Amino acid sequence: MNTISTRVIHEITPLSDKDCFYIAERYKTEFTYPIHSHKEYELNFTENAAGVRRIIGDSVEIIGDYDLVLITGQELEHVWEQHECTSKGIREITIQFSPDLFFKDFINKNQFASIQSMLKNAQKGLCFPMSAILKVYPLIDKLASEQQGFYAVIKFLTILHELSLCEEARTLSSSSFAKINICSDSRRVQKIQEYINEHYREEIRLNFLADMVGMTAVSFSRFFKLRTGKTLSNYIIDIRLGFSARLLVDSTMSIAEICYECGFNNLSYFNRIFKREKFCSPKEFRENYRKKKILI
Repeated sequence: MNTISTRVIHEITPLSDKDCFYIAERYKTEFTYPIHSHKEYELNFTENAAGVRRIIGDSVEIIGDYDLVLITGQELEHVWEQHECTSKGIREITIQFSPDLFFKDFINKNQFASIQSMLKNAQKGLCFPMSAILKVYPLIDKLASEQQGFYAVIKFLTILHELSLCEEARTLSSSSFAKINICSDSRRVQKIQEYINEHYREEIRLNFLADMVGMTAVSFSRFFKLRTGKTLSNYIIDIRLGFSARLLVDSTMSIAEICYECGFNNLSYFNRIFKREKFCSPKEFRENYRKKKILI
């Protein structure tokens, strides 16, 4: 497989080993930072930025006046692009914190179960609804103007706790693009997911998967959708699209080659389904990532 050679700039992160988190508040008229990734976890809040295009992994969305996203995937590329935003009063608050902030025995306590689950889901990028933003906005607003101290840390932990209680938060990037293994709490679903991840290039039949877990096709279809929130066909498409988006970013393979490599047997269908799900064509998606990538 041919890979794209990208110029990687290694920068010293502002987050000190002696600090629990680093916070930066910026007022600006445009977004100019390129696509990047970093090992630190990041909570990013934007205000008055309607029309900005947010790219998290293979998720491409146009945001509204308020946006709040948590990213814990160390290799998950992300960027906020100016796109159609005309605001001259953009406010951005970025909080970066180390994965080591919650040492193992601490995060495994019952009181932190919801935060632990949220951090895991945020490996694919986690977007919070307006109701959650309104709940933590006063805390984020005050935290941005406070000095780093004990009570600032308590306030930050409170923000994470309140966000972890939000049931409407949604993941952004596909697991296959983010290189995240999905571990369902159902052994039968996990078995199917592992099979699909290994055989997504091949034709996958419903009856075969149902036999794998000892169920009828009809019962399995209902069971799978109940457990994953997606139909089997949509789940397989999402996995294939994630792998194809990753190849668009990391390889120089042609779009046709990627189409067939990822289990799609029709190029026009691949282009159509990709644009429907990613809101851009495979060619446009690749061009978005052809900008200089920075590893922080």
